[in-house]
Amino acid sequence: MAENESKGRKILVAVDEGEESMYALSWCLGNITVQNSKDTIVLLDAKPPLAVYSALDGTAGMGVPLFSSNIMLTMESYRNEVAQGVMQKAKNLCRQHGDIKVETMIENGDARDVICGAAEKLGVDMLVMGSHGYGLIKRAFLGSVSNHCAQNVKCPVLIIKRPESTAENK
Repeated sequence: MAENESKGRKILVAVDEGEESMYALSWCLGNITVQNSKDTIVLLDAKPPLAVYSALDGTAGMGVPLFSSNIMLTMESYRNEVAQGVMQKAKNLCRQHGDIKVETMIENGDARDVICGAAEKLGVDMLVMGSHGYGLIKRAFLGSVSNHCAQNVKCPVLIIKRPESTAENK
C-alpha cells in the first residue's frame, strides 16, 4: 500500500454556482473517494474580484469608485451569500456519499490564481474541477480556468466534462 493511501489523500475540488462543478464533485465522490476512507475533500470556491473603478470616464487611474460604498457592501454581501449557498450544496452532496471528511475554503480573486495557489499551499494530492465546455471563441475571450490549472499546478489534475445528455445547450 502506498504511503499516501494509508494516511489518506487530500483532494481539492473547485466548486462554483455552475452545474459543471457540482457534476465534477459528484463524479469525484462516486469514482475517486472511498466511503469511510481517510481521504479529505477540500471544497474551494473562488469569488471573482469586483470591478470597483470606472475605466470609461478617464478617471480610472485617479481612484474614482464606480459604485457607492453602500452598493459595494450590498454586492459583497450578495457574493458571500452565493458562496455560502455553493458550499452548502457541495457539503450536502458530500454527505450523500457517506462519511467523508470535508473542508471548505472561500477565497477572493481570479479563479486561475486562487485554485493554483490553494493547490500549492495545501500540498494536495489531486485537483478535480469541472469544464464549462466553452467553444474555441468563448475560450479565447474568457480563457480556460481548467486549462490554466492543468498547466500550472504540480499535482495531477482531473477535469470532468459533463456528458452532453446532462449539459444544457451553450
